[in-house]
Amino acid sequence: MESDPVKLKYPIAALAAALSLSGPAAGLAQDRAAPAPKVTAATPAPKLLVVIAVDQFSADLFAEYRGHFTGGLARLASGVVFPSGYQAHGATETCPGHSTILTGNHPAHTGIVANNYFDLDAARADKRLYCAEDETVPGTSSKGDQYAPSAKHLLVPTLGDLMKDRDPRAQVVSVSGKDRSAIMMGGHKADELMWLTPTGLTSYRGRALSPVAQQASAAIAAAIAAPQPGLTLPADCAAHDIAIPLDGGKGGSVGTGRFAREGGDFRAFRASPQADGAVLAAAAALRQTRRMGEGDGTDLLIVGLSATDYVGHGTGTEGSEMCLQMLALDRELGDFFARLDATGIDYLVTLTADHGGHDLPERNRQNAWPAAQRVDRALDPDKIGKAVAEKLGLPQPLLYGDGGDYYLSKALTPAQRKAALDEILPRLRAHPQVEAVVTAEELAAHSISKRPADVWTLMDKLRASYNPQRSGDFIIALKPRVTPIPEPGIGYVATHGSVWDYDRRVPILFWRRGIASFEQPNAVMTVDILPTLAAQIDLPVDGAKIDGRCLDLLSGPEDSCSS
Repeated sequence: MESDPVKLKYPIAALAAALSLSGPAAGLAQDRAAPAPKVTAATPAPKLLVVIAVDQFSADLFAEYRGHFTGGLARLASGVVFPSGYQAHGATETCPGHSTILTGNHPAHTGIVANNYFDLDAARADKRLYCAEDETVPGTSSKGDQYAPSAKHLLVPTLGDLMKDRDPRAQVVSVSGKDRSAIMMGGHKADELMWLTPTGLTSYRGRALSPVAQQASAAIAAAIAAPQPGLTLPADCAAHDIAIPLDGGKGGSVGTGRFAREGGDFRAFRASPQADGAVLAAAAALRQTRRMGEGDGTDLLIVGLSATDYVGHGTGTEGSEMCLQMLALDRELGDFFARLDATGIDYLVTLTADHGGHDLPERNRQNAWPAAQRVDRALDPDKIGKAVAEKLGLPQPLLYGDGGDYYLSKALTPAQRKAALDEILPRLRAHPQVEAVVTAEELAAHSISKRPADVWTLMDKLRASYNPQRSGDFIIALKPRVTPIPEPGIGYVATHGSVWDYDRRVPILFWRRGIASFEQPNAVMTVDILPTLAAQIDLPVDGAKIDGRCLDLLSGPEDSCSS
């Protein structure tokens, strides 16, 4: 039997009983219907900061579905809204994006230049490094489930780290659908940090989950093990119910899915609204058990919601699956906020995304963009490196790459390096799908821009992602609407990662009970979030050590950044 997604309660409700989530905490209940005191510059700091990152929640998705929101996203849209926020840098991937949200720094300074990059001097045989691993752990590699999760590569402190430095009693908890999300936002000093796996929740190797996290993990594992019937498509999603053939019809189709899955299928679970509900339920349970927001200071609860990203990759951004996901996300956030409301805690919410996203080219070609295409396999670094090495008689492998960064072999002499670049760069620049090829030397000579992110040049975007110790010898930027997936397959048909605004633009939303609503459509950046939240809790931040600026959240002449 199919279920109506408007009425269906996902795990934040279904798991509430299993996790013993209660109503108002003793002594904290208040009449939520009473008029809220207006937030002013003199209002005391909130007791709880809630930072939510929705993976691949682009400004385009927010705008498209904003009129359909009635739950948590509708609440946030009634607060302080920056609809055109920017992940300003060029490497619009999950790890770099999450690294900017609570550090106030671009990837150039966080050191997180990509999800994966290469260190050809690494001691282990696998020179490819995952952004959130410790490659010095014996017997590990960058491959999935074979690396040791770690915050080692994050070069700067997070908001939670700074809060702990000021007051070690401040609680910092980070829970997410992905390890890199939890780690990059949670930082180096989080009290608890965990993410979804096929067996529930996990944390760093050697770090045991707390009792309530273990309870949440068991409840989530049970939800994963149970089959999920398909959902009935509501009227709001009917226009998206169009099958898009893949690979000329040989690869199946996307666009008409309903999230039905067999029991135990974790890959399908994480690419469904159930995953976000599970993370929110775990976050609510951790807040309740740890009594976050009930002490003398301010605590920080970090929530990374990853289902939107998996849906976007697996079925694109404009199908019925994404429509169902947006409505469910709105509903689940509403349930989560209602549970916070019931405590009477004064909390401030910030919601943004690690990057945007673009629909699969097959659907774009049906919907008024016939030039959308997939990347040419000829741009694969292994193929380019082999061809050039054979032509010039150079040692192989010559070229390493995983995305926009390309690395030349360290075995080359200076003369061989010059010869290789003289052959490779013109070849790439002449390719019709390549917008630009920029060398490390060119980026190192280019200053990080201080201008608004919406007027950044391509060099500005790439420079904000460039770190001289970690970035490639040169970086390739593809032309607009060239999807860097050569062939679609079920589970991975669309992606992000480009320098273009559909991947850079994200909403940045703030809400607190009693705050006056306003909307500011000018360009702000995710690096502005840390100084903005720090000002809300009177936490000093050295402006010379961050790339962001404080955003004034008070409508009118008062300034929340100078209080």
